[in-house]
Amino acid sequence: MSLEKSSKKTTPSQAPETKLTGNINQQIAALEALLFVAGDAVNVADLGKALEIEPGWLEELLNALNTDYEAQERGLRVYRHNGQVQLVTAPQVAPYIERFLGLQAANKLSAAALETLIIIAYRQPVTRAVVETVRGVDSSGVINTLQARGLIEEVGRAETVGHPVLFGTTFEFLHQFGLSSLKDLPPMEGLSLPGGPEKKPGS
Repeated sequence: MSLEKSSKKTTPSQAPETKLTGNINQQIAALEALLFVAGDAVNVADLGKALEIEPGWLEELLNALNTDYEAQERGLRVYRHNGQVQLVTAPQVAPYIERFLGLQAANKLSAAALETLIIIAYRQPVTRAVVETVRGVDSSGVINTLQARGLIEEVGRAETVGHPVLFGTTFEFLHQFGLSSLKDLPPMEGLSLPGGPEKKPGS
């Protein structure tokens, strides 16, 4: 299946028959409504079940919805991460939202939290001990803060003595920093793990 581009609206072609909807526009409208009602990130599989459509066709609808948002310079975007999808605001409207909600000052991260988040983002999955070795100070407090803000989460256990927790960034991290994936992180120079060569996200 392929997408047909139009100056007004982009929609998938050859919609399959479904129990829920009878035309493409209705399916896209239903998809948009589900993402809006969900609020948080939802599993792609759950969306397919709710819409009663095949995974391949759901991908077509998601791409069409996001293409429409971008083509019309709308304030929303469809974000994907690890099998989940979420309706989020477009990066270019962030200043207006921050001003409206009064978040410009209240939600800024401290220098210590930002430094810790950068280390985790570029070196994940990473243990607290490694973060503290890179920073040179205890980082338990800022790690707890980043977890409470939903920017990092436990992603597993290291295969070392004591099996310490491994931390990684979350879907919310991508959302707040206007990224679609870790591959969109800008190049980071001069930040290397002790005792090993510098690693890049996704390597």
